Amino acid sequence: MSTPVESATAVLEQMIDQQRVKVLNLGRKWVPHATDEDLRNAEDFQILKDKPIFHYEDGILAGLIAARMALIHELRRESA
Repeated sequence: MSTPVESATAVLEQMIDQQRVKVLNLGRKWVPHATDEDLRNAEDFQILKDKPIFHYEDGILAGLIAARMALIHELRRESA
């Protein structure tokens, strides 16, 4: 049986996966052949610098990843 922290981490994993796809599709709107890795370095693409919606969605992704990291840390602390 999973703990609440493990359950929350699993939900965050799903949300992160969905947001990664969203960011990738949005980035490809302006940089058609961009990879996920390319878009992690979006500052390399001048066209993306002027796209606030891209930065907003990328920021949501960063926040979800940070939340997952905090929960993983808490899970490890609980099991120690």
